[in-house]
Amino acid sequence: MVEDRSCLGPLEPADGRWGVGDATRPDTHWVEFRSNGFHQHNPDSDGQLIPWSRVMNGIWLTWGKHPWNTNSRGLYTPRGMVATREGGWMHTTLRRPYEDHQLRFDQHTRPYRAVDVLRLEYLLRQLTTEGKLHLLGDPEWVGHAAAYLAGGKNRWITRRALRKVAAEALAAAGPGSPGQPPSPSAP
Repeated sequence: MVEDRSCLGPLEPADGRWGVGDATRPDTHWVEFRSNGFHQHNPDSDGQLIPWSRVMNGIWLTWGKHPWNTNSRGLYTPRGMVATREGGWMHTTLRRPYEDHQLRFDQHTRPYRAVDVLRLEYLLRQLTTEGKLHLLGDPEWVGHAAAYLAGGKNRWITRRALRKVAAEALAAAGPGSPGQPPSPSAP
């Protein structure tokens, strides 16, 4: 397990696993990265598992109480921090059946840098595009990728630069644990 306490926006390790959102407070929503998919934790239920094979396209994050607050995608302070504290949503499209899906998460008490959130989004998109989303189920791999992407200057970043750093993080983190199954091919 990676001992480094790196975090990347809302992505953080907790008890030997990685997830998006605050897993340390009781009664919170957060998304755990498991070997078999995203697991949505809810305070009032056992949660929901979204297998890696169902995730069809890129993942993006929005901020606010409700998932339809897509205009809240860009609420950032002049110092480059996420402005809202009402929680967030991971959005994606799923297959079998096809549907738009949102996974809710509660924010940590620490603020998130916009550059870290954007790097996380581009990493998730790159993994989806390359059919390697299953690597998120490997805590070692996620730790290496997050450590590579965390930090750095908080300045204006272009799409090209974000794609480049996400590809570099994939290469730097390596192929993942040998025990990780390959992602099923998309139809």
